[in-house]
Amino acid sequence: MFPGATASRDDAAYVVVGAPLDISTSFRPGARFGPERIRRFARTFDDYDRRTDLRFSDLGVHDEGDVHPWDDAEAYVEWVSGTLTDVVWDDAVPLLLGGEHTVTTAGVDAVEPDVFVCLDAHLDLRREYDGNEWSHATLTRRVLDELGAEEAVIVGARTGSEAEWDRAEDDDVTVVPPEEAASWEPGDRFDGRSVYLSVDIDAADPAFAPGTGTPEPFGLEPREMRDIVRAVAPHAGGFDVVEVNDRDDGQAASLSGKLLREFVFSHAAARSER
Repeated sequence: MFPGATASRDDAAYVVVGAPLDISTSFRPGARFGPERIRRFARTFDDYDRRTDLRFSDLGVHDEGDVHPWDDAEAYVEWVSGTLTDVVWDDAVPLLLGGEHTVTTAGVDAVEPDVFVCLDAHLDLRREYDGNEWSHATLTRRVLDELGAEEAVIVGARTGSEAEWDRAEDDDVTVVPPEEAASWEPGDRFDGRSVYLSVDIDAADPAFAPGTGTPEPFGLEPREMRDIVRAVAPHAGGFDVVEVNDRDDGQAASLSGKLLREFVFSHAAARSER
């Protein structure tokens, strides 16, 4: 159980679901260990948040556990999407723990956002990778071309194929490079629009979060990621953090758990002000 996720399913305002899919990781596998690792390294965090004056255990968070994966990514994502759609229909916010980035498809399918905001080192705008249309490297392209999002904002992207960078020039994609992330703010671009927020932990520089499948240097600092999560959370109807593996001493998992908490605190604080 994610620490502080003490609400019953019936009373939940937020529902944690683990999706430990790990079949298309293209370099270092281990994302199957991500959900439980994130839960474990969140155990040391205090319940109380000084900034918002809220306690995590008071915010109606429920942990549904993991959806056990199998070797058919498309079928698995469809199943997870059904689980998360039930959460949305119950007027709760899904909090998805990956697993490879492919599982974000399920969160986006359930929330049906107008805008997809993603912290990611990679553009993920490929149609296929190594012949696999369901590779984790195709996620953002699928969100735009198949799931109906009007726009993708990719914060921290610093690598991609030539074809991906060409696709990123289209009007429905905004790339915020790492050197501009500290000054980026959504402003009023989300007003009246639904949003989904995804954090691929490889958006962080691997000096801060080495436990991920495809580490890419020159990335974001944790405080930059925190500030973006805080800014986007009040507008978002769903959140995930993905691509955490077991190839470090807990840095990636600890950062991921903290970002999930920052999302919940910021979302709940904004909700209470409405």
